[in-house]
Amino acid sequence: MTVTLASLSQQTGLAVLDHLERSVRIPVVDGLQAQGDLIVIPYAVVASSVTFWPDRGWTDVPSEGVELLRGAAGGNPHTLVADPGTCRWTTRVLDSEWLAIGVFETSAPAYLLHPEHGATGCAPGTYVVRRQRERDGQRARVVAD
Repeated sequence: MTVTLASLSQQTGLAVLDHLERSVRIPVVDGLQAQGDLIVIPYAVVASSVTFWPDRGWTDVPSEGVELLRGAAGGNPHTLVADPGTCRWTTRVLDSEWLAIGVFETSAPAYLLHPEHGATGCAPGTYVVRRQRERDGQRARVVAD
């Protein structure tokens, strides 16, 4: 099945901004992906710095998605979307960088949808969702999108 921005928007009820092409097919990749103030990282890349609580507290991702983070500047949500029964999510993680929002495991493509940025697809696997940071002179700060 071809997943488009229009089909994800319809599935979640989350409208996307008019400047985005709704008929575009969403690519699915298995590597790093950035979307505004979030970055999605394959778990294996950061496994030495991200661990789980003893009770991982997994929650299935419903078809309408789960909001991961609401952008600071515009208030637009980053929403994780997947077919029912294929993806689960937890916020019960410890991150030595203090940037992790959570981890998701997916057995089929999952998508990160944002009204302004559009969507990206994640291949089956386990991923850490972190806030992004940027350099401000000698300091690092969390990206506010």
